[in-house]
Amino acid sequence: MARVACAFWLRTAGRGEIRTVTLPAPGPGEVLVRTLYSGVSRGTETLVFRGGVPTSQHQAMRAPFQDGDFPAPVKYGYLSVGVVEEGPPELAGRTVFCLYPHQTHYVVPASAVTPVPETVPAGRAILAGTVETAVNALWDASPQVGDRIAVVGAGMVGCSVAALLARYPGLRVQLVDADPARAQTAAALGVDFALPQDALGDCDLVVHASATEEGLTHALGLLAPEGTVIELSWYGDRRISLPLGEAFHARRLTVRSSQVGTVSPAARPGRTYADRLALALDLLADPAFDALVTGESAFEDLPSVLPELASGALPALCHRIRYAPPDGS
Repeated sequence: MARVACAFWLRTAGRGEIRTVTLPAPGPGEVLVRTLYSGVSRGTETLVFRGGVPTSQHQAMRAPFQDGDFPAPVKYGYLSVGVVEEGPPELAGRTVFCLYPHQTHYVVPASAVTPVPETVPAGRAILAGTVETAVNALWDASPQVGDRIAVVGAGMVGCSVAALLARYPGLRVQLVDADPARAQTAAALGVDFALPQDALGDCDLVVHASATEEGLTHALGLLAPEGTVIELSWYGDRRISLPLGEAFHARRLTVRSSQVGTVSPAARPGRTYADRLALALDLLADPAFDALVTGESAFEDLPSVLPELASGALPALCHRIRYAPPDGS
């Protein structure tokens, strides 16, 4: 008997729908996962939703289990937590994280899922993909004891970076955002907060994650001589300009990119993607990360929820999607 699941698809730019999909029976070395929660990564997923992936990046931006092609129709997403209902004995019944789109059930290779530690609630584990990005960024940045650091952009990625930096000894860390409401999030994460005009300068390191030209310009302005900006924002099809004249050369400033598609070469030799993701899940034992989940909706409401997230009518860091339990209650 064919197994049927429901999946969220972007039908055209700005319009999504729930589709029925037929699942294969899991073969040797595969697992059948029943989804508990998925997460909407507001920055990247809303960019995909509005059709903003540049043609040159269609291949590079593919999610691991994406169906369809950009701009649409496409099934896209990568923050999924569920229970293994069929599979190898060591995984059967385990709660796992997978880089899978929004779908009620799915079949993937067992190697594509990572067990969630018992210390991490399933509803928080959806943040694993974003915390993994933050881990890679800090491997790239290599902060040192005593550094003065700003994180510009208190979105999902910026807050994850700030949360990890809060664990380092001897740092001056400030989360900077134009939205004063983010001060409450910063407090929950254990870091200082400032509006852009009040941010502390003379920084050795600035992590930029606002995805705005103004934010990156401001990040450069916060640097001390010889300072570095780690650029985490992805601008999609937008072009930006920067003040690379003025004092950029005289102060010997640096802008370096960081992104999760490659394990940072600064990581300890031999670290793999699986190692990095497992580390991110271990770090999520800290309940401070709950501050990054700022809303929740039912799976069947996704076609109306994503337009609100994309427009800003529904403000969010990570918006959690819940799935009905097996009895439908």
